Order: sequence, then structure tokens, then C-alpha cells
Amino acid sequence: MSFNKPLFAALLAGSAAVSPLAFATNGYFAHGYGIKSLGMAGVGYALPQDALAAASNPAGIALVGDRLDLGVTWFKPERSVEISGSPVPGANGRYDGNDTESFLIPEFGYTRQLNERLAFGLAVYGNGGMNTDYQRNPFSAYGSTGDAGVDLTQVFVTPSLAWRVNERHSFGIGLNYAYQRFEARGIDGFARMSESPEHVSDDGHDHSDGWGLRLGWNGQLTDSLSVGVAWSSKIKTGKFERYEGLFADHGSFDIPENYGIGLAWRATERLTLAADVQQIDYSDVKAISNSVDVLFSGHLLGSEDGPNFGWEDIRVYKLGASYAVTAQLTLRGGYSWADQALDKGETFFNTLAPGVVREHLTLGATWVPEAGHEISVFYAHAFSEELKGSNSIPQAFGGGEVDLQMQQDSVGIAYAWKL
Repeated sequence: MSFNKPLFAALLAGSAAVSPLAFATNGYFAHGYGIKSLGMAGVGYALPQDALAAASNPAGIALVGDRLDLGVTWFKPERSVEISGSPVPGANGRYDGNDTESFLIPEFGYTRQLNERLAFGLAVYGNGGMNTDYQRNPFSAYGSTGDAGVDLTQVFVTPSLAWRVNERHSFGIGLNYAYQRFEARGIDGFARMSESPEHVSDDGHDHSDGWGLRLGWNGQLTDSLSVGVAWSSKIKTGKFERYEGLFADHGSFDIPENYGIGLAWRATERLTLAADVQQIDYSDVKAISNSVDVLFSGHLLGSEDGPNFGWEDIRVYKLGASYAVTAQLTLRGGYSWADQALDKGETFFNTLAPGVVREHLTLGATWVPEAGHEISVFYAHAFSEELKGSNSIPQAFGGGEVDLQMQQDSVGIAYAWKL
């Protein structure tokens, strides 16, 4: 296959990346980037494996050679809530948020060695998102109408450069262009608590975008041990004007700073072990971190310090392994676990965003059918997690509890050309 054909296909895949997709893994961030990384629980700071490396650590693009990767993931979340102990007629019961059952998440990456020291990369990928779709509205007893849910999509485009200082050290820099889209439906019962009641619910999809910086380093400490460190800045995006009465600071929804460190150890000629620790600072974004409790201290929805989801910072721990069975076949596996982003007292509003899963088990493989071509696959299961509310429905809504439950499955495939 000539170079131009796969490159043209990659551009088409990149255009498709702004089609509807939504998911929730570590909070609402993806648990990894690139099909190979996803098969190893998302490790990537110290172990670049494909042209999506810049999504984790831009220094890694200096180590993967000239290649083009196209991939797609089928993602199926299961999300539900249960309301109990409420004196409000019709409120109690179990609500299924799976009216939209599954999503496709495309990705592509391209890397080119410009000279023996300098490499260029371009990655397009879903950074995160959240979707709920309740045909039976859990807020209908509180004055809301129609079906309910939210749809949040975040797509990143990351051009990057990496400089290989010597055989053991490389540094990388990437620009993160973030595009995000949001819609809320069936929460018009909250409009009376907003400073802009006409911009809370059912205003269609709105979008915003912004730019940020990603920096990284990869170092080969010994012949078998490498380390990677990366940092991604907070991205201040434009505001969702159609939902300025919902999100704090008049529709602001910035993307939080995140960073981490990883190790990769080539234990034998065939076996590689890797581990990452990632920090996501949700608390620095008001629309994500502000507690619903501030609603009852004079702060209306949409105001500068208005109430929202009450998420906390989380730390994610990832372990992965790859084993080269033959020159043509590599097998992968991984396990990750994360802090809980939500407090038990914040489950009421998070009916819209029950991102409570914490543990992932992953499997993956790469098959090389001929020189210069790769087919990679992965499967990930996010174990069912239930977060039981504690004093979670405010007394202004009658009291009671909301319990959140979620689990997820995803399957992905990618084709790569070594150019």
C-alpha cells in the first residue's frame, strides 16, 4: 500500500472523531490512548508503543519510528440509579440510563522521524466524556419533563515534537487542541434554582474549544529499565453559552490539569512489565468540583461559584504486561484502579454523570501478518461499582438517598503501517 492511501484514510478517521461518542472511565477521562496501551490498562508514560504515544507522553514519539495507526473502539457502558427513602410521590425507584446503549470511538496517530534527533507526531483521540440517557426521567418527580440525560464529548488533536538528546533520553512537547460538545435534557425542574433559567436544559448541543500544553520526558535508566514523566496543562475552554444557567461561572467547563510518572522494565527478551501513576485534578474546575450544597448557601446554578457535581481529585494506578510469543504475535494484559471521584453526599446531581467505576481489567494482542503491517486488538472490562448515597438528596428536595451503579465493556481494533 502506498503512503498516500493510508494517510488519506487517517484524515478521514480524524474527521470522524467529532461524531457522537461518549464514555466514562477514570472519572470522565479515558483510561488509556492507543489500542496497544488500552490492552495494558492504559500504561504509556514510559512505554510508547504506537503513534498515539503523544496522547500520554510526547517524548515517546521519538522512539516508535515512522508509522500510521488507525483504530476504533466499541464502548458499552451500563449506568443506573436507585432513589429510595424520598417522601416525594413518584420519586422512589430504579432508573435505567442506557437508552443509548453503545458508542464508537475512533482514533489515529501519525509519526515521522524528521532526522536522527527530531520527530514529529500528530494524534487525534477521544480524551473523555460522559453520557446518560434515561427514558424514564429520575427528576420527573421534582418538576422535570421529558426524557433525561447528558451528552459530553471531548476530542483532542495533539501535534507534537520530540527531541532525542542521546540514545537514552528524549524530551517532547505537544499542543493539545480540545473540542468539546455538550447537551442536557430533562432537567428543567432545576431552572427555578438558576440565575439563567432559560439556559439549563433542552437547548440542544453546544460546543467549546481551547488550547493547552503537554510536556514529557523519557529516560532509559539502564539497558532494561526506562522511566517516563508527563504533564498536561489545564485547558481553559470557551463557555457553553446555551448552558450558562447550568454550569458554574456562566457555562464554563474547563479541562483539568493532569500528570504522571511511569516505569517500564524489560524483564526478559520477551516479557515487558510497565506501571503508571496518573493524577487528575478535577477540583480545579468549578463546574466539576463545586458541591451541590452551595445551592443552599445562596449560590444559584450558573453563578460564578454555583453548584455542580462535587468531584474530587483522583489518582489512577496502572499495571501492564506484554509478552512476545513469537515475532508475529504479542499478547498483553493489565489492571488499573483509581480513587473514587464522588463523595457519598453528591450522588443526587450525579444521576446525570455516574462516573463511579474504579477498576479495569484488560487484555490485548498484536498480530504482524507481514513486514510493516500490524493488527492490534484489546478488550477492557470496568467492574461494576456501586456508590450508595449518604444524606444525598437535599432536604429542599424532600430528603432520601440516591445510589449510583455503573460498569463498562469495550473492544477495540487498530491497523498500523510502518512507513
